[in-house]
Amino acid sequence: MELTLEAVALFALKLVYETEGASPILRDDLVMDGYEREVFGLLVRQGDLATIQLKLDECLTLALDSLGGPNTVMGRELQRLAVDVRQAPTLEALDAPLNALKAYLKAIL
Repeated sequence: MELTLEAVALFALKLVYETEGASPILRDDLVMDGYEREVFGLLVRQGDLATIQLKLDECLTLALDSLGGPNTVMGRELQRLAVDVRQAPTLEALDAPLNALKAYLKAIL
């Protein structure tokens, strides 16, 4: 799960900060500070679903803004998928919506 969490954060932040012609954002870039696999791994081991959802929400809010907000087609879809992640009641229930969100972000990159 930690890899998927990190990938969602990375893809969301790539939408926000990566520009054409510039170096790509990688997992070890400063923008990923606080969204690394080890950080998510600790939160998963602690069972801290609320903090995981908060960290993802930070990235997704930025990504939503970069897509033009909730009134665009891509923004509405991102928002719909983000709601599913926010509403997951357990870490186990987070798996399916998290994978759907990861696939969507990867597709629009």
